[in-house]
Amino acid sequence: MGIVERVNLEKVVFGFFVLLAATLNFGFFLGDMADPSLHNIAELYAAVVVNVIATVLKFGDRTQVGAVHLATSLVADIQLIAAAGVWIWTNQVAGTDVAGPAMASIVSLSGGALLANLVSVVLLVVETVSFRRR
Repeated sequence: MGIVERVNLEKVVFGFFVLLAATLNFGFFLGDMADPSLHNIAELYAAVVVNVIATVLKFGDRTQVGAVHLATSLVADIQLIAAAGVWIWTNQVAGTDVAGPAMASIVSLSGGALLANLVSVVLLVVETVSFRRR
């Protein structure tokens, strides 16, 4: 039996997006809260997109752990979309530079999403470790 036959591709893709969502979010979050030069808007948008993809992948899992995975993903989506919304509002609607209090709000929202993503990663690891071969 080859390695491809033993690996559940669906689980690999799911795990990939859960971990990528967490790492992108962490990359955006890291740095001084009020310094916009340390927080790349493209990284925030990538985190939003990957989190939404991870959420879509979590639909259909009818287990209790699957429900908690979905809940954590929805929380992360809401937090990241709100962060992007604050960035857009500040920059496009208010017409000011994203700095100081606005940047602190954006980073704080991404921090909440990061916490939700970390819970999802912990669930993924616990689920993987407790999996029994049939």
